[in-house]
Amino acid sequence: MELRELTRDLVSIPSHEDETAVGDFLESWLRRETDAVVHRDAAGNVLARRGGPDSIRLDETNASTDDGTDSGRSLALVGHHDVVPPDETQVTRDGEYVLTERDGRLFGRGAADMKGAVAAAAIAFRDCDLETGDGAADGRTGSTGAGDTGSPELWFASFVGEESGGRGARHAIENGFIPDCAIVGEGSTNYSGPDVTDVAVAHRGRRGSTITARGTAAHASEPEAGENAIYRAGEAIDVLRDLEVPTVEVAGESLAGSVVATEIEGGSGINVIPASCSITVDERTVPGERAALETVAALEGVEWTVDQDLPPMQCADESFARRVLEAADAAQSGSPELVTKPHATDAGWLAKAGTACVVCGPAEPGEAHTKNESVSMAVLERCLETYRRLVTEWLARGRDDHGACSP
Repeated sequence: MELRELTRDLVSIPSHEDETAVGDFLESWLRRETDAVVHRDAAGNVLARRGGPDSIRLDETNASTDDGTDSGRSLALVGHHDVVPPDETQVTRDGEYVLTERDGRLFGRGAADMKGAVAAAAIAFRDCDLETGDGAADGRTGSTGAGDTGSPELWFASFVGEESGGRGARHAIENGFIPDCAIVGEGSTNYSGPDVTDVAVAHRGRRGSTITARGTAAHASEPEAGENAIYRAGEAIDVLRDLEVPTVEVAGESLAGSVVATEIEGGSGINVIPASCSITVDERTVPGERAALETVAALEGVEWTVDQDLPPMQCADESFARRVLEAADAAQSGSPELVTKPHATDAGWLAKAGTACVVCGPAEPGEAHTKNESVSMAVLERCLETYRRLVTEWLARGRDDHGACSP
């Protein structure tokens, strides 16, 4: 089974410290198996396009082209090929990844997050026929319509650095990769119920920040001679605990933000009034709203700095979301729903840039980043069929007169 073998190939290549080898494999596979224009950018992202112009010029134009020509609509199948560091049980003494299979599941670092979905997206990308709109055709022989400025564009993108804040996605976007619509293959399985792969139309973001309280050091026997930074940090924590966190309604669900202090560090000795104290804050953000964290900086001796800000996502095109849902529904016996997702993904960066995004993929809650990480082969096949059906339907509708993703 091709999907199984491609997933095994991808998962077996270590990519938690350096994504080069797995990127090389993906690039080679795309050049061999498809008629696409394939591009490896400076960050290491693997990008491929079928349809549209006969070259990729991301340094000069976006995925829909903004150079005065009209290349039609663009749809992207998106994933990432980096992984979090493996558990010691997931690597051999030689540093190779351990990959096992049992009970219809593949076990190994990156199987769920998200090399299985990357494999499914790559095969779906190859198998469509841009000329006829037939999702079952062999892309190695079908026409791409390259050079036809009115033809639709189908993209495959696998980013680096997703696990470290979206480094690859940000690089691609900054250099012009902004498709009209995208389906990101992160996990959406078993969200609404068992044995169903849903379509996530929104997810939370993450803003990580540091509160630094400063005081004046003094001998602890004379506390009045100094300013205790820990006490000032305590005042900041009181502000955090009283902050109102936003909640938005999406797809009939309440998506709530959160703010929590996760680390604290301060002081230099048992008999010294501390001159500094820092607090790490984890904030989960929702589309369009933020908690007023900046108010802590109004306290005397307190500074607030943002260390990381991963954007939330909300699909800007309801029609596109419904079309993905229809494809997912036709690909499985269960009844998928439009849902929300608690975790940040690269869909947030794309949505912020103007792409209409949804998340639909095989990973189940609790599977990613664990020492027992695994992916169901049956669900992988379901996702492949979903991607194929979406691409087929998207091509069959033809180009929208206004250049939008949805007719």
